[in-house]
Amino acid sequence: MTKGSQTPADLKSAKDKDYSKYFDFTDARIISEDEHGKKIRIRGRDIQILSEPNHRKEKQRGKEDVQVHYDHAVPEEMRGIGIGKHYIVYTFGCQMNEHDSETIKGMLEQMGYRATEDRKEADIILLNTCAIRENAEDKVFGELGHLKHLKTEKPGLLLGVCGCMSQEEGVVNRILQRHGFVDMIFGTHNIHRLPHLIQEALFSKEMVVEVWSKEGDIIENLPKKREGMRAWVNIMYGCDKFCTYCIVPFTRGKERSRRPDDVLAEVRELARQGFKEITLLGQNVNAYGKDFTDISYTFADLMDDIRKIDIPRVRFMTSHPRDFDDRLVEVLGKGGNLVEHIHLPVQSGSSEVLKKMSRKYSREVFLELVRKIKKAVPNVVLTTDIIVGFPGETDEQFDETLSLVREVGFDSAYTFIYSPREGTPAAAMVDNVPMEVKKVRLQKLNEVINEYSRQSNDLMMDQVVEVLVEGESKNNSSVLSGRTRSNKLVHFEGGTELIGQFVQVKITDPMTWYIKGSLIPEAVTSA
Repeated sequence: MTKGSQTPADLKSAKDKDYSKYFDFTDARIISEDEHGKKIRIRGRDIQILSEPNHRKEKQRGKEDVQVHYDHAVPEEMRGIGIGKHYIVYTFGCQMNEHDSETIKGMLEQMGYRATEDRKEADIILLNTCAIRENAEDKVFGELGHLKHLKTEKPGLLLGVCGCMSQEEGVVNRILQRHGFVDMIFGTHNIHRLPHLIQEALFSKEMVVEVWSKEGDIIENLPKKREGMRAWVNIMYGCDKFCTYCIVPFTRGKERSRRPDDVLAEVRELARQGFKEITLLGQNVNAYGKDFTDISYTFADLMDDIRKIDIPRVRFMTSHPRDFDDRLVEVLGKGGNLVEHIHLPVQSGSSEVLKKMSRKYSREVFLELVRKIKKAVPNVVLTTDIIVGFPGETDEQFDETLSLVREVGFDSAYTFIYSPREGTPAAAMVDNVPMEVKKVRLQKLNEVINEYSRQSNDLMMDQVVEVLVEGESKNNSSVLSGRTRSNKLVHFEGGTELIGQFVQVKITDPMTWYIKGSLIPEAVTSA
């Protein structure tokens, strides 16, 4: 099964863009400037810039100690601002963005706002954005185009853009120049400042821009609005790997780990609340703890401790093969609530391409890691991320990726055509792989992935598996869907009272992208 594969419409080259035009401020006028920021006027709109993104500063890794703060609850005087008003948060991108949106929603609800799906009813709409690929950026600007008409009809509507895209200079300047109807822009490091930014935007009637280029501290105890029976738990922020194609180290900053006691306390509370599954999140979860200077405590230690907490399923993503050590493999082999699914991004099967990507491991090292994992966790299901068409990738190097996929037997993959991101080293490389060649390679890769996904599913025929029921099928209300411990999607007939429960399902009809089964009625459990 291929996940996240790009369609031809998504494949427009970033080289078609002239980023320089976004920095044209010849028509901007500075109204005032002091230690708190500056106020400028562009095309009749006053803009309060409290801080703005700076790619040069984002490249710097400061030596300052990361502070942990426990006192950033929504101030009492701001808890009534949203009473009688409604919000919508649109999320683009990865699980980290999804988790950030849970925090944003939690703060909005503490301010009195309530959720709605009706844009015309909304008083505040926020776009939580992704910067990984260009098509994600295009979707956000397309969405802003639609929202412009809504803002015209309802001038009091607050529109905000936040997340990873907001950390990019070109994006912020494009919004200032072309989307002056936006009211707020903030980034990934200052989400906790949202109530103050809303208050500023409401009372000043000006656009408010606050994007921190320096990594933020760790803010604990922020409210979160979680839904369903599964929960995201962020264990760390940022990434220090600097893969040449990736913008994340600049938009998310350096690696900062939450303190073990804070993570474990959150997991225990989620267990008390009845959550059935948690996913530990980080740009590189298995680098967790490497930034601690006062204690020796790694991701393997954290997993070993969470293994002892009474919560049925524990997952994690995303991991980097470079930091996947033997101790972690050993802990995962203990099983229990640690599930048999590992997402292990390889990106390429060629050691030469991996070196150009600055992944800091070779094909051979990756395959040895896979061998260790399969030995420790015999029923493990491995999924991955793969980029095709990286600058300079030859046919032979692409064939090495296909052979690695066959050797590992990945169950599914997120597959992408390389998308250059402004400011990354790869964007300056000579991209001599024609787009038509990239498309053919992507198709070939997807065919191989689908082949192994189907083979893996076929092996489950007549097996009885534990399924956590997530909800009704999108296409048939009489059919329920859920996932196995190994993250396989299963469809079966059953009543809605089973949603949120663990059930036993006998596999009757394996497919390529999901599996059909029949419910064993007497085997339903709530935990």
